[in-house]
Amino acid sequence: MASLAGFFMTSFTHDGDTFDLETRAVRAGSLRSGFGEHSEALYLTSSFVFNTAAEAAARFSGEKEGNVYSRFTNPTVRMFEERLASLEGAEDCVGTASGMAAILSICLATLRAGDHVICGANVFGATVQLFSSLLPRFGVQTTFVNGTDPAAWRAAATPRTRMLFCETPSNPLMEIVDLAAFVSLGKEIGAVTVVDNCFCTPIFQRPFEHGVDVVMHSATKYLDGQGRVLGGAVLGRRAYIRDAVVPVLRTAGPSLSAFNAWLLLKGLETLPLRVRAQSQAATELARWLSEQRDVKRVFFPGLESHPQFELAQRQQSGAGAVIAFEVDGTSPAEQRERAWRVIDNVKLMSITANLGDTRTTITHPASTTHGRLTAEARERAGIKESLLRIAVGLESVTDLQGDLRRALAH
Repeated sequence: MASLAGFFMTSFTHDGDTFDLETRAVRAGSLRSGFGEHSEALYLTSSFVFNTAAEAAARFSGEKEGNVYSRFTNPTVRMFEERLASLEGAEDCVGTASGMAAILSICLATLRAGDHVICGANVFGATVQLFSSLLPRFGVQTTFVNGTDPAAWRAAATPRTRMLFCETPSNPLMEIVDLAAFVSLGKEIGAVTVVDNCFCTPIFQRPFEHGVDVVMHSATKYLDGQGRVLGGAVLGRRAYIRDAVVPVLRTAGPSLSAFNAWLLLKGLETLPLRVRAQSQAATELARWLSEQRDVKRVFFPGLESHPQFELAQRQQSGAGAVIAFEVDGTSPAEQRERAWRVIDNVKLMSITANLGDTRTTITHPASTTHGRLTAEARERAGIKESLLRIAVGLESVTDLQGDLRRALAH
């Protein structure tokens, strides 16, 4: 049988000006082979064959387009990349093994010894570890700033600043970065602007429309949506992806597997439906939590009490589905004991640090997602022992309220 190279025909064009997000989530990037399959095919192969030695040489050199080796080219992975690029409005995308692999790939593609990064302080714990512990070994220094304060970003800038990195909303306090100010500073100082769009997804926020250079995802979260696989993605201009990020993937190998890409394609099909339903439920649950006497404070950008509610309204089309809240307690030890007691007494919610699942999850950030940080770093990020984080799934809101009511009563 002949090679499948050239055997594909595109069954959908991801023209962002023609199709709505719901349509692109289902069909963008789809390839259909001569076999005429309706669902996307899963290509579980490590390598690809060539018709001639000359064709092999042309593929390996990049002179001729086509698949070479699944570490950096695979039809199933490419379908996921094109679908997500269509949803985000990006020129190109590359899939990675995880969200952290995506951030590392961006760093390896963008930074070199002597460079400086400015990062919002209130980001995922592993992101803090990467910037504060690993990159300094290779001569890259990071300054962490209050992500909500544009003046703090500007004050931290140096002639060596090469990259600005933020999560918006942030994990876990749901702080919002002003993307207009963020992009303006990046252009002024010649730094690459990178946004982790995990919490909003392209359904609620499209950073490229604000002028951001690079967007990354932990596809493990909402893009999959069912807690099944690990995955990540880097999106940006075609030249940056092809000339800077893909060589990192090809050489270092933080690659997305074809099987995981196939599951992520299935997850993207329901992304608009899931995140809108989850955000609506989260808004209802956050309002309910804010009325409970045992809850000291609720952090959710869909509440008018959120300090950046108006900014969130301007640059997001939805609030997302992650809620953080604080329980009472005077000393840190008492706060932790109280927070853990709530967790230990939930019966419906899953006690796990993952989020974006159809199942609602609950965790204590200070001892899980941000547990490896120093006490000083957690203090700087505003993550107290009294803080709990809930990622709302697709269960009944009434049942979630009942679960929390019982837990808070203990």
